[in-house]
Amino acid sequence: MRPLDPYRSVKAALGALVISSVTITTLLVVMALNTATELRIVTIFSIIATMLITQFVAHGLTAPLDEMKTVARAMANGDYSRRVREHRRDELGELARTFNHMAADLEAVDRHRKELVANVSHELRTPIAGLRAVLENVVDGVSEADPETMRTALGQTERLGRLVETLLDLSRIDNGVVPLHARRFEVWPYLSGIIKEAGIANAARGRAATTGLPGRADVHLHLDVSPPELTGYADAERLHQVVANLVDNAIKHSPPQGRVTLRARHGEEPGSVVLEVLDEGPGIPEPERARIFERFNRGRVSTPHGPGSDGGTGLGLAIARWAVDLHGGSIGVAESPRGCRIKVTLPGSRQGQG
Repeated sequence: MRPLDPYRSVKAALGALVISSVTITTLLVVMALNTATELRIVTIFSIIATMLITQFVAHGLTAPLDEMKTVARAMANGDYSRRVREHRRDELGELARTFNHMAADLEAVDRHRKELVANVSHELRTPIAGLRAVLENVVDGVSEADPETMRTALGQTERLGRLVETLLDLSRIDNGVVPLHARRFEVWPYLSGIIKEAGIANAARGRAATTGLPGRADVHLHLDVSPPELTGYADAERLHQVVANLVDNAIKHSPPQGRVTLRARHGEEPGSVVLEVLDEGPGIPEPERARIFERFNRGRVSTPHGPGSDGGTGLGLAIARWAVDLHGGSIGVAESPRGCRIKVTLPGSRQGQG
């Protein structure tokens, strides 16, 4: 603690300076009268003592300002991690706390800007790869350019356009509520479309090394919806982000000839739905389960997994949690005798839109 830290006001510190100077001068005058010392000598000593005290107090008062200047220069150069000390209890201490709060806000804005670019890149990769897979199949003669194939390509193109718009909402995660366009939908045909897209994309990746993405055509995808007429309530595009990311992550970490199961059941609450994505990979260690949904966390990369896994960007599960939170639901790693099981619970009402 610095000598001036206990003062609650700069005025109090300056007052202490005046009192100290007057006290020292008085003591020197009394000493001079009692010892017959010349007044000239007393005056000189008084001036020297006052200057030393003034310099000491001035340094104590301006040191925080010098520290803020140094930190501000670092921030101007892009380093938002620096902070100033907040030990003082006066106006300068309050200024230091406000300065640190501003620095934290600027650091958060800069981090969110970088994460937004990474999120957009991550999310756009999936529909682009799917669209490319469909077109390559047509060009290579693997499939005909029939209406169904073109509808699949059109669906990927439309999804690509929607993602460009919806991913921009990531910049408002910490600044407000992102609106949801939730509606009631039939679960089986909805999830079947996602499974089909994932199968087409991964089969094409396995044949075309030029995509730069790992292919896992050997992984079997299975859809299990019970009852078949099960319905849910969610924003279709946001939920697509969740399921597509979970299925893609499961495929990457599956062993050769592995199996990925997408399961849907009624939840405990009326109208709620529970979705589960299961794979047969190495699973997630217990200590890492609470951290896998953090942005840029790539905990499973160091674990032996399927040949198609490239470790990813560490954003897929973070985006999935964000979308589930918007719905007022929950997502987490559930116990499984083999592999990994991610469980998503979606409420049957507008709980996530408040």
